[in-house]
Amino acid sequence: MKIVLISIGTRGDMDPFIAIGEMLQEKGHQVICAFPEQFRDLIDTHMEFASLGTRYIELLESDAGKAVFGRSGSGLKKFFAYITLARKSTDINKELINTQYELIESENPDRIVYNGKAIYPFIWGLKEKGKNILISPVPYVHYVKDHTHVAFNSNFGPVLNKMTFSLATFGLIMTVRISIKWLKIKERITRKQIKNALLTNKAIYTISPSLFSRPEYWNENIKVLGYHEGKKVKSWSPEQNLIDFLERNDRVLFITFGSMTNPEPDKKTKIIVNILERNKIPAIINTASGGLVKPEKYNPELIHFVSRIPYDWIFPKIYGVIHHGGSGTTHMALKYGCAMMIIPHIIDQFVWNKIIYEKGVGPKGIRINKITSKNLEPKILELINNNSFKKKAEQVASQMGKEDFREEMYTSIIEG
Repeated sequence: MKIVLISIGTRGDMDPFIAIGEMLQEKGHQVICAFPEQFRDLIDTHMEFASLGTRYIELLESDAGKAVFGRSGSGLKKFFAYITLARKSTDINKELINTQYELIESENPDRIVYNGKAIYPFIWGLKEKGKNILISPVPYVHYVKDHTHVAFNSNFGPVLNKMTFSLATFGLIMTVRISIKWLKIKERITRKQIKNALLTNKAIYTISPSLFSRPEYWNENIKVLGYHEGKKVKSWSPEQNLIDFLERNDRVLFITFGSMTNPEPDKKTKIIVNILERNKIPAIINTASGGLVKPEKYNPELIHFVSRIPYDWIFPKIYGVIHHGGSGTTHMALKYGCAMMIIPHIIDQFVWNKIIYEKGVGPKGIRINKITSKNLEPKILELINNNSFKKKAEQVASQMGKEDFREEMYTSIIEG
């Protein structure tokens, strides 16, 4: 089969699709990965790459994007940042939907595997029934009795919870209808058709059941098929000073904000470094996309900075992780039995923060724009000193090690 994988978002949104693509390619299928241009280098040479352009990621990394997702406080600056982001995103969304349309119409695929930010695969599926598969690396996209939709991150009781999913459905229906107008599709598509497709289309959650179990009342078209990760980076090797740092320190923390940025990386880093040095806690800090930065002065015997490091190499060697709360980082840290604390930046990361806390693998974290030395220090001390977090993380790791959903994932995608 010819299978197109479409994912829009940050690095964490690409990872499950890369893993799925590698599995499909190994089975002999032609795989085309349609991602934002910034993620071209992630794709194995055996798979094809189709660019969705650069503007989406550039918008997230702009001053307006940083202000919306990471600015301390609220007020007028944040309000105007929302307005700026909304205005700029309209043109970008038009470009994205047209790029998706042109790609799919030219390739005429047998299957499309996509995430919720990609709209045209859903529209395509209205006439190509059973051939489009939604992939969600975050929970609470479909109705769950004891939780709101992921965008609300709460529990208001069964009735109000259901209303939040209805609101999300209404918003998606409107987005689909607007996209249909942008594409100038003449065929009449009703709200009822769109809503029915939302309820009956195939959907797969790439989440470990140890973190999010499938409700028994869900329809058979919705599945929870575990965490999937792609092939490891082969070209990377650690520098000797990193190896030396790990050999001379115990109970090391790894701190990263992944692809998340914020308007005050110097200030956030200083808060964290001061806490680590004051309490003599050894840590490796990953500057990654710039959410954290290497300061001019710090104790190199206690803190080591990296800008790029494979998680599968470092996680088995450390005690715990402080991170932004992306689905991929959360799963991989637990796979290796790391205690953790999440510093959430955007929507779904607040859900993972809650799940991690309720599972007992770490303290409940503080959102990025609220951290101070006063409120963060006791949380970091709790993470490093409460041994129950590590024990519970190792228990979850054992459960995840028994999960193998590759064949069920493959069958779910291939079967019509």
